[in-house]
Amino acid sequence: MKYSKDIQEYFEQIEEEVSKIHEIATKARKKGHDPENRVDIPLAKGIAQRVEGLISAVSPKIIKSGVAERINELEKKYGSLDWRVALKIAEEVALQKFYKFDEKIKALETGIRVGLAYITLGVISAPLEGFIELRAKKRKDGKEYLSAFYAGPIRAAGGTAEAVSLIITDYVRLKTGYLPFDPTEKEIKRTIIEIRDYHERVTNLQYSPSDAELEFLLRNLPIEINGDPTEEMEVSNYKDLERIETNRIRGGICLVIAEGLAQKAKKVNKRIVKWGKEMGLEWEFLTEFLQIQKKAKAKDQKTESKITPNYTYIKDLVAGRPVLSFPMRYGGLRLRYGRTRTTGLAASAMHSQSMKILNNYIAVGTQLKIERPGKATAISVCDSIEGPIIKLKNGDVIQPQTKDKIDNKTIDRILFLGDILFNYGDFSENGHKLVPVGYCEEWWIREFEKASINLFGSLDFEKISELTKVSLDNIKNLFKKPISIKISSRLAFNISKQFKIPLHPKHTFFWTALTKDELIKLNHWLRNSNIKKEEGQIQKIICTNKENKELLEKIGLSHKFVNNEFIVIEKEEANTLNEVLLKKEIKETQELNILDILSAHSGIKIRDKAGTFIGARMGRPEKAKMRKLTGSPHMLFPVGEEGGRMKSIQSALEQGKIKAEFPTLVCEKCKKETIFSLCQECNQKTVQGYFCQKCGIMTKKCEHERVREYRIKEIDINSIFKETLSKAKIKVIPDLIKGLKGTSNKTRVPEHLLKGILRAKHGIYVNKDGTTRYDMIEMPITHFKSNEIGTSIEKLKKLGYKKDIYGRELIDENQIIEIKPQDQILPASFETGDDPADEILFRTANFVDELLAKLYGLPPFYNFKSKKDVIGHLIVGLAPHTSAGTIGRVIGFSITQSMYSHPLYHAAMRRNCDGDEACAILLMDAFLNFSRSFLPDRRGSRTMDAPLVLTSMLIPGEVDDEVHGMDIVWSYPLELYEKSLEFKNPWDLKIRQISHVLETPKQYEGMGYTHDVDNINIGVNCSAYKTLPTMQDKLMGQMDLAEKIKAVDPEGVAQLVIEKHFIKDIKGNLRKFSTQQFRCVACNKKYRRPPLKGKCLYCSGKIIFTISEGSIIKYLQPTLSLAQKYPVTPYLKQTLNFLQRQVESVLGRDKEKQEGLGKWFG
Repeated sequence: MKYSKDIQEYFEQIEEEVSKIHEIATKARKKGHDPENRVDIPLAKGIAQRVEGLISAVSPKIIKSGVAERINELEKKYGSLDWRVALKIAEEVALQKFYKFDEKIKALETGIRVGLAYITLGVISAPLEGFIELRAKKRKDGKEYLSAFYAGPIRAAGGTAEAVSLIITDYVRLKTGYLPFDPTEKEIKRTIIEIRDYHERVTNLQYSPSDAELEFLLRNLPIEINGDPTEEMEVSNYKDLERIETNRIRGGICLVIAEGLAQKAKKVNKRIVKWGKEMGLEWEFLTEFLQIQKKAKAKDQKTESKITPNYTYIKDLVAGRPVLSFPMRYGGLRLRYGRTRTTGLAASAMHSQSMKILNNYIAVGTQLKIERPGKATAISVCDSIEGPIIKLKNGDVIQPQTKDKIDNKTIDRILFLGDILFNYGDFSENGHKLVPVGYCEEWWIREFEKASINLFGSLDFEKISELTKVSLDNIKNLFKKPISIKISSRLAFNISKQFKIPLHPKHTFFWTALTKDELIKLNHWLRNSNIKKEEGQIQKIICTNKENKELLEKIGLSHKFVNNEFIVIEKEEANTLNEVLLKKEIKETQELNILDILSAHSGIKIRDKAGTFIGARMGRPEKAKMRKLTGSPHMLFPVGEEGGRMKSIQSALEQGKIKAEFPTLVCEKCKKETIFSLCQECNQKTVQGYFCQKCGIMTKKCEHERVREYRIKEIDINSIFKETLSKAKIKVIPDLIKGLKGTSNKTRVPEHLLKGILRAKHGIYVNKDGTTRYDMIEMPITHFKSNEIGTSIEKLKKLGYKKDIYGRELIDENQIIEIKPQDQILPASFETGDDPADEILFRTANFVDELLAKLYGLPPFYNFKSKKDVIGHLIVGLAPHTSAGTIGRVIGFSITQSMYSHPLYHAAMRRNCDGDEACAILLMDAFLNFSRSFLPDRRGSRTMDAPLVLTSMLIPGEVDDEVHGMDIVWSYPLELYEKSLEFKNPWDLKIRQISHVLETPKQYEGMGYTHDVDNINIGVNCSAYKTLPTMQDKLMGQMDLAEKIKAVDPEGVAQLVIEKHFIKDIKGNLRKFSTQQFRCVACNKKYRRPPLKGKCLYCSGKIIFTISEGSIIKYLQPTLSLAQKYPVTPYLKQTLNFLQRQVESVLGRDKEKQEGLGKWFG
């Protein structure tokens, strides 16, 4: 590994701390109170060890078998992450070179899992629960072929890995002597129909191949792609085929064939062509497939070099979440190229005032569904880009600056939403062509620079100063800080004339919003207005015809509206208008466009300030809260029916017993059966016993059925509880200690009771694996300031931060510091009402300390006195659908709800920042309390979203490669803006990206950004969507913004809300109402039909509906009101009237109640 001395010391410090915590946790686990006598999370320093650790969940013998070492050897031969490494290691495991298997097919299956785990970086659970089985089946000639079974979790692997898994399987087939699959015509057609049904009836596939594509692939694939049924519905045709085990739809095969092989065929073929024959593969058919695919795509392709509006992001609109802009609509979010300290990896930025004027709906971390360059983005804040332009109710048009305070109630219209900042890397990684951006300061300065070099032969500041009559220092500052340095209109025109460059963007308006007729009308109107001059300089333009005021609003020109009569344009804007528009009368011309007319009129080139507007709507709100299982349990301990409705240990204590499924653990010394890992009598470790339900006896083997590791038994909870309190010397217990109705892990092993008691005491909750987690929205950060994260300079120095980005010693809390790759800035916002991360980690540490002392008999570890003490300690970062945690170190807390981490860290968790979330687990909590034995015994839960392996050192080359496309420059070249005007592809120019510095010391540090932000906390930090109490309030807010924002059609929003949300909800709940269950309010017992006696058969409690009448009608009248206020289609109105009659036929009419709800939009 290549890194600087500072980074080396940083990693050594983390490794030392991890080892220290692991050692203490190992001592504790050896006490025997947990299912395993060891820490159940293996440590891994790289991908090879992660692969071992991950696959050990299904094949424990792989640990220290030599697989990791062999992977490292193969990487030296073929290169890191080369697919041939996966092929060779899969082959060698399949041939049982490292350890022996009971069955040959299991060796092949494990080999494929190992290969797939390598391709997916040893991070996700797809090799365990996406690829679920390998079977040897009979061909028509009686010989054997291989059938690979897939399930839904294979999606987490991504399309490329799905496709590569097929190549791995075929390679293993070739090396072990199995023949190719021989599909019949019916089997091929069945699979085609199945993929069509999945796409049309279940969920949209990212790529839906044509029938010709599918048929060709299925005829040529040498292995059968199979899977367990994932849907209740059956295929629409070709059922009951001999070699296909089910008639139900198999989601796994649809994903692997369509989103995997068909979608990624071009990428796969590029590699196969290079070395496929060398490896003995016979996949030449992919080349022919690509020709078929090209023909299929050509039918739908348009020869359009530019871009068109894309409505995809708006199709699944949700009520209460506002639409910010319709596709490419003028006045929406203006695209700007750049990256702040907190954007990149799909995250983008808006101006803080843009967030505020949107009624605080959009906060830092809020997800936006967007038109381009990707599908979604998480929003950050940037105050060095254009903010919104708004029209106030008094008629004034203003562009508020960062520190201005605007009362949203005074806003009449949002004329322009402001910029949205995306970096070049997001276009590069999404394969989206570059699109024109509005003229901006960073573009202008590059043109100024080029013109200076052309004029003087070099960038000569002294000559520029001399020519422009501006001081040398001011010229240097202008080139150093072109965005923050504001120049007057007089200087802007002077520079443009002297250097023949376009007019500065600060003094350029949105001229392209006007038609030619409107431009001529504006010219005539302003020329006939009252123009006030002083000493030859225009001071004001006063206009009186307010009917033409809209023209000024269209071009985004700030002005005042006095006494509802006079339009006043102040000095800077007035001077710009005079130079660009008013010197002479503009006459109609057919040949020139708006900008050409203005350029010819003024003698200065005027560029388009509008560029490309991006459509967007609100997606998920930001999130920062402690993870809670259903029912908010404190412990993984069953309390059965005796726990009552709250599933509390207190209710069970009143009953004196608990009847539930418990493990059959036996003490070999006492010969007594118990439910705990340690015998309560003699303190010896218990061993697993087995129980036959049919015989009712303890036995390991039985002829009747498979014996289980658990049985239903009744325990004396009072004696167990008292003994637990006595041993821990606890005299006062919490008022409420909640457990589970029953555990769902394979052996039904429960947690130690004391853990639940202590969690309840400290106000924290348990997750399915025994840990306490804090969920947060993921946001990138490459640089921070001390005052942004609440950490003192002295503390930062202790953590290894010595200098700022300019190489100066740290003395000031405003200095900009580059973050280290595994450091975390966690959320500490109180605005949502949820406990912040610092509070939860503080409480968890106190819980861990008390647990170490009272259960394990060891000294406390953390000894926190305040929440500030959390800083400097280690956490485990873990993303959903993955199975590998990554060590992180807390260095501070922001007042946002974001998990600010280095982009490489997010990529290490196989996530980007488009609205994804991850969690943090305190490291000692993970080592002490995590156990695979606690994980539910069902697909998707056995290995997914659990730290089965832990990466202690982040290696940039072994993370998700999306981050490698993130650019790390301090400024963009002029070429980027010029290429964007031609709609060129991102790869038509070279901009420094992370991929260019891999395997160098610069892979960890020295990353640049193009746009600064004064403080990462200046935006809205909690979305109004989360604080508004009712759907009525949220929907009212959504429609209020739809009417205010110029780039949104309120009637279109109303139609979408009704069609995509309300109608579906009403119909769905009406259907469920007629097929619902009933439940007891006292004991929560559920019935398919209510008992004839009218009360609960178990406790005589009251029986009620599980789906209430209110859930059906809650949206009915609001929907009718929306349809009445806004002009929706006649078809939709008729559908609503029919739906209303359906509801009334089931529930009857309640005129009074419905009239009240109908006042929403009256």
